[in-house]
Amino acid sequence: MEHPDNNTCLSQIQQYALKMLAGEVRSLNILPSASDIQKANGSLAPNLPSEGYGIQKTKNHILEDIAPALNRQSLSPNYYGFVTGGITPAARVAEELVSLYDQNLTVHLPETTIATALEDRALRLLLELLEFDVNAWPGHTFTTGATASNIMGLACGREYIVKEAMRKRQEQTADEVETVGDVGLLAACRAAEITDIQILTTLPHSSLKKASSVVGLGRSCFHRVSQAEDELAFDLKLLEERLKRPHTASIVVISCAEVNTGMFATRSRNEVNSLRSLCDKYGAWLHVDAAFGLFARVLENSEEFRYVRGGVEGLELADSIAGDAHKLLNVPYDCGFFFSRHAGLAQEVFQNPNAAYLSSGSQTPDQILSPLNIGLENSRRFRALPVYATLISYGRVGYQDMLERQVRLARRIAKFFSQHRDFVLLPEKQDDKADIDDRTYIIVLFRAKDDALNNTLVRRLNNSSQIYVTGTTWNGKSACRFAVANWQVDVESDLSVIQTVVKEVLEDWQRAKS
Repeated sequence: MEHPDNNTCLSQIQQYALKMLAGEVRSLNILPSASDIQKANGSLAPNLPSEGYGIQKTKNHILEDIAPALNRQSLSPNYYGFVTGGITPAARVAEELVSLYDQNLTVHLPETTIATALEDRALRLLLELLEFDVNAWPGHTFTTGATASNIMGLACGREYIVKEAMRKRQEQTADEVETVGDVGLLAACRAAEITDIQILTTLPHSSLKKASSVVGLGRSCFHRVSQAEDELAFDLKLLEERLKRPHTASIVVISCAEVNTGMFATRSRNEVNSLRSLCDKYGAWLHVDAAFGLFARVLENSEEFRYVRGGVEGLELADSIAGDAHKLLNVPYDCGFFFSRHAGLAQEVFQNPNAAYLSSGSQTPDQILSPLNIGLENSRRFRALPVYATLISYGRVGYQDMLERQVRLARRIAKFFSQHRDFVLLPEKQDDKADIDDRTYIIVLFRAKDDALNNTLVRRLNNSSQIYVTGTTWNGKSACRFAVANWQVDVESDLSVIQTVVKEVLEDWQRAKS
């Protein structure tokens, strides 16, 4: 497979990338044209070629057929779909070396590579950025994303709550009782006399229910414990009633920034402390689903961000936290992270038993755990390098500036729609300037007052190819959602693009009606 064309093709791909990055990103069409997608679909290899196309022809196929049919979700600062970050320049530089060296971060072998030590340091730097005590979170690892991190959180929680119930019934120490990881969920629950496991939360993200299914608890184990007047906030009385149910083990989950509104389930350290106390009283595990909400801890502790900062205060009291780095940290897909205050528990769940060839040998003096024994994967890419590079390149001040611009743009967008005669800002109780300025994080949810327009609004906005948004539902009606997450945000320039697109959509709508 050695051929002179190999390096030539690699160089041509790199030049193509540099040309894309050197261009004016705000002038890029965010979505490919229908004809480009049709052409790309028609060009896909119908069968495995016997002799192979060769690298030169394959490179041409990728650049000429495939690349034009890809969207520019990461390249454009005006992609507001889902919660999609970009890639900072430092992270992009590091990502080049990830493929070049192709490290498999599985076993900690400090005499053969710096990779696992760098991963551990990157995670510690991330904990510092998020204002956590590094030493209080010894169970930390990178994952493919917040969904995988939620699986880990629920798996560790499942292990803990069953062990706690078993320990209390058998009057043994936690180290003496059998584990779910060893004997299985059914046998462990029988020994602990548990007949039900429940997950108690307010407005869970769909990935939590997926995670619950994967770890064998089932999607139907969720129970809402929300206040009647605020479905995102915990009703502590209702929560305690559920926690005290006999023969029942519980995991409590905090939604740290709800996906449709960006609002927080807790608003102060006192609220989290109340949850912690109830969990301790009834042997429950406290997990935080914080895919993008956790980064509010980066914001300056000022009056401007006081309310949003309140939504992330006290999270250091949780047992585990799931988050995404490929959102607001702006590193390449796929990169999530998992933090736990119970490293030993993660080892009980995820260790690889009886595999001598996967051992690092004797305990290393740096106390770094082999990633394969504290996480889901036995094979892992070098996700840590872009994280490390971007953190040391921009530091706390750089990330504060980045997130502050994102929040300020979101608040300007929210104000624009709240004052517009044709739209309603959601939730509707957020109806005055103080609410918008205080409570908006990076998500803006709204709908058109005209139902016919509202039902086609997302498509009309996205057809401009100047911005991209995603649709959702709110109170049974279609709604439109902006999520501001790209590092390139320019408040005035990006707001102007949005306002222009909205104006053109309304004009087209009026012409079509008349």
